[in-house]
Amino acid sequence: MYKYTIARQLATKRIITNRGDEVGRLADLLVNEVSGEIEHLIVEVDRDSKFIKRVNPKDRAVQIPYSAVTAVSDVFIVDEREIPTA
Repeated sequence: MYKYTIARQLATKRIITNRGDEVGRLADLLVNEVSGEIEHLIVEVDRDSKFIKRVNPKDRAVQIPYSAVTAVSDVFIVDEREIPTA
């Protein structure tokens, strides 16, 4: 059974890794036009994050594959092994 939500409710949710490190805030979603499925999260990075300092992104935003999402509630929890490194 699917649970539906309004995309507006997802705006600016925090993104944290499965180890509790802050990644940033949700800025946008990349959705497959044909299937309607979410493919990537576009995350505005938190420059003070210990995790982000390790991966050292060149841009202010990173794309995280939706397959990395392990849970969604008040925050998105993502598996840090699936976050691409710069």
